[in-house]
Amino acid sequence: MTEKTIEKAVFAGGCFWCMVKPFKEWDGIHDVVSGYMGGHVDNPTYEDVKKGDSGHLEVVEITYDPAVFPYAKLLDVFWQQIDPTDADGQFQDRGHSYSTAIFHHTDEQRQIAETSKKQLDTSGTFSKPIVTPIRPAETFYRAEEYHQDYYVKEKEHYEEDRARSGRDEFIDSHWA
Repeated sequence: MTEKTIEKAVFAGGCFWCMVKPFKEWDGIHDVVSGYMGGHVDNPTYEDVKKGDSGHLEVVEITYDPAVFPYAKLLDVFWQQIDPTDADGQFQDRGHSYSTAIFHHTDEQRQIAETSKKQLDTSGTFSKPIVTPIRPAETFYRAEEYHQDYYVKEKEHYEEDRARSGRDEFIDSHWA
């Protein structure tokens, strides 16, 4: 009998509210947690990150079974949620804390992410270069509880915010 392996992946895709649901829908995904990574402030709050001076990005930490849902497939889902050509935020959310990044935990994740990014960059899907950085994972700070599963807890507000963002129109125009 083989022991089940569980791994973690961390992606920054702009507002973390919009990044949870696309990953939660798949078999092999055990949890998706909203949080912060990449900055210089310990235990940041949402206000610290939103102000933009903590250095952190809004991220989702995904706990998954790579035998069921491989890391390369997680990357496919990630790319299809973002504008990887925009270094200054995502859609209506502007500023460093809303920029994109892939945070790798292992050298294998880094290599898979680099290959995936290169394939996307040469695919012709986008006319501008892919600017999403691939960075080593740092300390993950869980966001406040009211941010967790926001799309479920605050369904109406989430749907209004997402509709205003332009994210869905972008996704439809690039991935439909």
